[in-house]
Amino acid sequence: MKIIVTGGLGALGRAVVAELAGRGHDIAVVDVATPSGDLQGRLVLGGVDLGDEVAVKAAYDDIAGQLGGIDGLVNVAGGFLWETVTDGSLDSWDRMYRMNLRTAVISSRAAAAHMKAGGAIVNIGAAAAGNAAMGMAPYAASKAGIKAFTESFADELKSRSIRVNAVLPTIIDTPTNRADMPDADRSGWVTPAGAARAIAFLLSDEAGTITGASIPLSLPG
Repeated sequence: MKIIVTGGLGALGRAVVAELAGRGHDIAVVDVATPSGDLQGRLVLGGVDLGDEVAVKAAYDDIAGQLGGIDGLVNVAGGFLWETVTDGSLDSWDRMYRMNLRTAVISSRAAAAHMKAGGAIVNIGAAAAGNAAMGMAPYAASKAGIKAFTESFADELKSRSIRVNAVLPTIIDTPTNRADMPDADRSGWVTPAGAARAIAFLLSDEAGTITGASIPLSLPG
């Protein structure tokens, strides 16, 4: 498959890229960040504002031309903030919507325009969307939107035999999250590699009967 990974320069994105490449797929990375480190010659488009529909369409048209099409998309790009409703800013709600939901919608529209039957999209939601604690409202609301978007777009694309699913991880065990929550119980955190394997499964033919699903990812503990 020829697969785009947005946010592919971050901790989860790099794990997804490594997992998919290890399975023999052709990968294109699209990120607002500037590439750094060893990307093993993969097609990387840095400096792309994934909230800008014109820029994303141009990038995906370019990728489709270079790879010979687009078969899959993983919407990893996103962000997080902790802020109470009482003391927070309304701008934070717009920021979370733009980073977590708008980017996924724009990328999915642009990628789906190139997909044929058998294509697949995987979105990254969050377990917190179903049980939002204090300070999580803007983030959780944007991730709850991912679930609704996934269900609706899956229904829209089923006549084209294109599948759309989401994963809903608990906290992902990244260096940033460990630094931000040094005293947290990490027993239920999901490793980037573990999340990547679940995403790879949803892109594969083995998941050919699954669409419109939002699958929780967690570890027992």
